[in-house]
Amino acid sequence: MKFPGKRKSKHYFPVEEIGRMPFESDFNSKKNVYIVGIDQLLVDIEIDTDHEFLEKFGLTAGQSVVLPDDIIEQIYQESKANDSIIGEFAGGAVGNTLHNYSVLADDKSVALGTICESIKVGDYAFKYICTTSSKVDFSYLQPQRGHMGRAMCFVTPDKERTFAIGKGIMNELSEDFIPEEVIANSSALLVTAFLLRDPKAPLFKSTMKAVKIANENKVPVVFALGTSVLIQENRDFFQNFIKDHVNIAAMNIDEAQALTESDDPLLAAQKILDMTDFALVTVGEKGLYIGAWADKKDARATSDQIHSKSIAEYNKFEYSRAQVKELCDEPIKIYSHINPFMGGPVKIENTNGAGDAALAALMHDIAANNYHKTVVPNSPKHNSRYMTYSSIHQICKYANRTSYEVLKQRSPRLSHGLPVKEESLEESYWSK
Repeated sequence: MKFPGKRKSKHYFPVEEIGRMPFESDFNSKKNVYIVGIDQLLVDIEIDTDHEFLEKFGLTAGQSVVLPDDIIEQIYQESKANDSIIGEFAGGAVGNTLHNYSVLADDKSVALGTICESIKVGDYAFKYICTTSSKVDFSYLQPQRGHMGRAMCFVTPDKERTFAIGKGIMNELSEDFIPEEVIANSSALLVTAFLLRDPKAPLFKSTMKAVKIANENKVPVVFALGTSVLIQENRDFFQNFIKDHVNIAAMNIDEAQALTESDDPLLAAQKILDMTDFALVTVGEKGLYIGAWADKKDARATSDQIHSKSIAEYNKFEYSRAQVKELCDEPIKIYSHINPFMGGPVKIENTNGAGDAALAALMHDIAANNYHKTVVPNSPKHNSRYMTYSSIHQICKYANRTSYEVLKQRSPRLSHGLPVKEESLEESYWSK
């Protein structure tokens, strides 16, 4: 397990101080720390197109819809004939996040879902496996007869992304392929709203079974909202799902508005915290916001400038680490915000996957906290029940930096670890 960011040791004396970190701690020791994600395994096919092409197939810009497989094939053949296909990548929101997590952490993640039982060199399933980190464990996938799901990602000249999904076998995951022990021993379970789109599909029941296992074993459930239209149409269902089952909710501002009926990211995060323990809201060119709970006795005041927007002094305690509300004696809401890293790339090649990258950084921090607790259980870092290893302020920086790497490339997935500049202890992202 790699820890988030560049870290330097700081030794404390006298050596007999209770709770100090032992010098003999082996952070390279192999500990079985991992995350699990359920996905509709998809291949992302990115297409450079215009709004006229979207209108031809009845697509609404910026939204995601499911189309019959024959229509998807027609779109694919026309795009191929027009030479407008930019690339074909392993995709899916959870698949992207698991891959990025394994790149960042250089450690294991486990994918659950369906894949073609017969894989040939060069087909979609082959491409999916070949373009996914080798640290992602596919051994629990369900083999299924049929075709891989396909996600057409249309990129218009304004860089807006529109999705059309061909289901294939992606919704056929059986409850028999939900490994209880694997989920019960994980650091987090990641699911999305897409998995719950069709209550009649086997995937819906399998997802609910996995979530129940996680809840019963106190494994954090991370929920990515996916698309605003789906949330808008089923707001009450998803609000109740978050209240009953979710610890961390991640979304963009459109999805946050669909869920909370507020277009202000801070106020949306405030409302989301009435449903769950942690909110991550990405706001495009305005960066991202994090809202969380902290026990008042553990809250740490920021040493940066205090800001007021729709919530006065919202970042006052942004140096605090996130905690589960029900485990706090006196819970308070804490917030942090960051603008895009270096103002964003000079040229944004692709926004597909930027939110998944931010979520992967957050999940890396959660797993790192769990890993550190197993290696150094007596560390002062664990004097209270924290969800994260770092403060929400530092997680903002890490998530922001990770998104930047995706925005400046064509692929929705990280191809390598993040470059890290040498920093002094005082300047380090991770010293707070």
